[in-house]
Amino acid sequence: MYIGIKDVEPLNNYLLLLTFDNGEKKKFDMKPYLEIGIFKELKDIELFSTVKTSFDTIEWANQADFDPEILYQKSITVE
Repeated sequence: MYIGIKDVEPLNNYLLLLTFDNGEKKKFDMKPYLEIGIFKELKDIELFSTVKTSFDTIEWANQADFDPEILYQKSITVE
């Protein structure tokens, strides 16, 4: 089953609050990815805060994006 992202909110400590199109809310920790490729640029908190939804996933002002299926699988459900 494919699940897209409906909303994203940047949180403290490089966390993202994601709302998926099935209504689930989950937190995703970006810290493990901040040493990889284009994601290194997101250590700049101002750039990190530019995250927005783009089609069915998320994207930052530097054109970095993430596969929504990975975001869903690797995130933790918020009660």
